[in-house]
Amino acid sequence: MTRTAGSFWVVAPGVGEIRTVEVPEPGPDEVLVRTLFTAVSRGTEQLVWRGGVPPSEHLTMRAPFQEGEFPGPVKYGYLNVGSVEVGPPHLVGRTVFCLYPHQSAYVVPAAAVTVVPDQVPARRAVLAGTVETAVNALWDAGPLVGDRVNVVGAGMVGCCVARLLAQIPGTAVTLVDVDPGRAATAEALGVDFALPDRAPEARDLVVHASATSAGLQLSLDLLAPEGTVLDLSWYGDTEVTLSLGGSFHSGRLAVRASQVGLIAAARRSRRTHADRLALALDLLSDPAYDVLLGDDCELAELPAVMAALATGGRRTIGQVVTYRRGP
Repeated sequence: MTRTAGSFWVVAPGVGEIRTVEVPEPGPDEVLVRTLFTAVSRGTEQLVWRGGVPPSEHLTMRAPFQEGEFPGPVKYGYLNVGSVEVGPPHLVGRTVFCLYPHQSAYVVPAAAVTVVPDQVPARRAVLAGTVETAVNALWDAGPLVGDRVNVVGAGMVGCCVARLLAQIPGTAVTLVDVDPGRAATAEALGVDFALPDRAPEARDLVVHASATSAGLQLSLDLLAPEGTVLDLSWYGDTEVTLSLGGSFHSGRLAVRASQVGLIAAARRSRRTHADRLALALDLLSDPAYDVLLGDDCELAELPAVMAALATGGRRTIGQVVTYRRGP
């Protein structure tokens, strides 16, 4: 039997469409998954949307089940939650997370899906990849009990980092963003909020997730002597300019990158990617993360929604895509 599915493609920078694709019969070690929800990873997917992936990074930044090539046509995405319809008996009927693009049904190796714990709602589980990024960031940063930490940039990644930091005893965490509306989000996550000109200074650690030069400069300016900025932003083809003539040298400040493609060095010999993703899914039993999930759209609406996200006409933090039953 031939199955078809709807699939979102960026056909050219700033242009998206829904294509009908064939879904093959699953083999003996594969699963057929019917998608329930996907989410837009705004930082990375908006770079892909505008054609901002540098040629030097075309191979490095491929998604696990990407089809096509940058800048397009390309099928890209990696926050997918669905139900297994065909596959090994222990997986049939289970809700699973997979690093798959926005597509209503798909076939992947059984090893590519991770079962969502029963206590985690399917819709919230789309944040698994984002929480996994936040876990890796904390493994990289190594925050300590009682640290004073700012998180600059209240997008999906920054908010997930802030929530994890808030659960370290004695840690003072402030979420910093240019949008005053993010104050309510910070309150729901159990952290303080500040606009950039009111952000607390002399921080032991600043996690930067705004993907802007101004945000990175602010992060440096807010550090205590010998403090560290952990930068989670991917800037794509955007140039970043910093002023390092102030306290950067005398204060012995540090900037280091964290990226989810590799397990953080501090845990690389003792944790696998599967371990890290399973931990992220367990952490999503926390209902506080629901504040990050905004208004849903259907798959057919996604091209218009991506355009609205790019222009600021849609300001939801975590854009969820819902899927009707059927092809």
